[in-house]
Amino acid sequence: MKKLTFLLVGLLAFTITSCSDEDPDINVLGSEQMTVAPVLEMPATMDYVVTKTIDDIVGNETMEAGIFTWSAADSEYNGEIQYFVQLAPAGSNFVDSSRLFTAGVTDLSKAFTFGDLNNAINRLDDLLVANGAEGFSFGESNAVDVRIVAVAGVSQATIYSEPITINVTPYELIVAETPKLFLVGAPQAYYGLGAWDNTTAIEMRYIGSGGTLVFEAYVKVGTDEGFKFIGQQGSWDNGNYGTIGGSQDGNLENSGGSGDIKVSGTDGPGLYYVQVDIDALTYKAVKMDWGIIGSATAGGWDNETSMTYDFASNKYSISASLADGELKFRSANTGNFIYNDAWKFNVGVSDPNVTYNPAATNFPITGGTYNLELTINFDGTAVVGGL
Repeated sequence: MKKLTFLLVGLLAFTITSCSDEDPDINVLGSEQMTVAPVLEMPATMDYVVTKTIDDIVGNETMEAGIFTWSAADSEYNGEIQYFVQLAPAGSNFVDSSRLFTAGVTDLSKAFTFGDLNNAINRLDDLLVANGAEGFSFGESNAVDVRIVAVAGVSQATIYSEPITINVTPYELIVAETPKLFLVGAPQAYYGLGAWDNTTAIEMRYIGSGGTLVFEAYVKVGTDEGFKFIGQQGSWDNGNYGTIGGSQDGNLENSGGSGDIKVSGTDGPGLYYVQVDIDALTYKAVKMDWGIIGSATAGGWDNETSMTYDFASNKYSISASLADGELKFRSANTGNFIYNDAWKFNVGVSDPNVTYNPAATNFPITGGTYNLELTINFDGTAVVGGL
């Protein structure tokens, strides 16, 4: 009994010590309550009109629209309190709401731009529509309730300020979908997929301007292997682009009767760069030759030193004696054929490494013998080894 008594006394002492309100880092009350609500001040402006940047017309999205200011909240436990600005349709009692900023602040004010306000209204509109409620009227003035949410940092107890009502004229954010095109055919087998399986057709990289339909791929092609382009995985009916009567002249037709594209007929198996213009119904393809170039290489900045391509591993390699200096990997034959510019396809220092960033900086080289490797993936990203 003595041992039990001592244990109980010790446990009671520990409990009393642990419940001290003098340590603000400990949540002593799971039922902690907020005791004083913040009071949101009336902003200097009650009406906000967001204007959109279009071409040469500069909108006000990046301009400061105002500052929300409020008084401090308080709780039974003297810990840190975070504040959030919350928006809702006027008179809706915040059934559906959006925060002006995702992160809370511990200060008693928060500046915001017209763009911040517009983004929050658009997020809230998406939520309202998804829940079957009426959304906002874009381009017109909308009454919006604003309140401050105060959240205790330890227990997460919450209290709200009384709302104020402002008027916001937002514009609708239109998120344009990126156009898609897929490669289907024998080369799929080299990427762990079933040849000619349209359900796993490989998405090509979109390089259009937003108003044009231009795509590219870096694809392994074996001898006499064919492929086509489709607009939707799993379907031949939403775009079926192939040759016209089997002619390999760079022209396409959208038809179930279109023929296979066979780019390796002349140059043989290898890694091919393929570019497709759906607007013009044309394609270009070239077997890529990659090499090293730069002050550290034998050819300097004037001539590439060719690398050897291994089809099985999809890897270019070279063993070279390099001087102190710099180098890049370049495929001049591809750049000249597609763009009449030898430097359009090169790999330098970037994150991630890609073939299509001529502005990438050079690799610095300390003189010595190097076994260099370069792998180009289907989407144009590159893996460099040996540096």
